[in-house]
Order: sequence, then structure tokens, then C-alpha cells
Amino acid sequence: MSPRFELEPVDHSFFDTAPHVSRHPIDVAVGPDELWAELTARRPLAWCRMLTDVEFQGASPFGAGAVRQVEVAKVMRMDEYFFHWDDAARRHSFYVTSANVPLFRSFAEDYQVTEIPGGSRLTWTFAMAPRSGLGLALRLGAPLNKALYSSLAHDTAKRFGPIRGVGN
Repeated sequence: MSPRFELEPVDHSFFDTAPHVSRHPIDVAVGPDELWAELTARRPLAWCRMLTDVEFQGASPFGAGAVRQVEVAKVMRMDEYFFHWDDAARRHSFYVTSANVPLFRSFAEDYQVTEIPGGSRLTWTFAMAPRSGLGLALRLGAPLNKALYSSLAHDTAKRFGPIRGVGN
């Protein structure tokens, strides 16, 4: 078994105060309920090439307190805890509780799905704080993070299709 490194829990304020925050709006040609259903399925994000495994643990339906395991590019493995879940607002947030790579002090993501003309928008927000002494490594890794985020956004848009004919 690979080593595990514990991360610090966070709350919603972390998405405004973290040293590194990245927001990615992704507009797709499916309704918000369909997109939300895909994001909350047992094995969500299967369409994202860089996420080699993502699976909720336990019984569905999932909600606040749910846990999920994710593997990124067959290299990084993380355990996630959902501290916020609102099906009516189509929004959930998690923080990572542990990872096999000791890069982050804290790491969190927020997903919000809203209806827009012709489909829906997923606003995918990433927030992170490096472990002490690893701030430079995180800054140097920014191009890799950007490539990962771009890949996730591209794969999501490809999976659900672009919005066409709205505002053109």
C-alpha cells in the first residue's frame, strides 16, 4: 500500500482565501438536471481522460458526508470528503482528506451547475494551499495544473456537446 499524507479540512471560505484558486466555467448543451445527474453518479467524470478512476464509496443517493476516491493520471490518488451538497441548487463541494503525494496542505473543489440559454454551465472551482516549503513547487507546476484543468474542461465540453445557435 502506498503512503498516505493527511490534508487539512476546509470550509466554503477556502474558495475565496486559498493561495491558489482557479475557476472554470464550462457551457454544455444538456439541461442542468442531466448534467447534475452525471456529476453525482457513482462513477462520475468517467469522460475525463486525466481522471483514471473516480468512484463514490457507500450507498447512493450521495450527499453531505459522502466520500469519494479519485486517481489522477494513474499517479496521484486522493480521498475526498463532501462537506457541502445541495441537490436543489445543484452544487457540491469537497476537500481532500488524504493523498499519496505530499504536495498539498489543503485541496478542495466546488461544482455548481446552473441553467443558461441552450443548456447549462458547470462552474468547476479548484482551491489549494501547498504544504510548507512546497509553494515554489506548486508555482512551477502551474503549467501542469493548467493543462490538467484544460483537459477536464475540454473533455466535459466534448462529452456533453457545445451550445450552438445561442447569441450567434
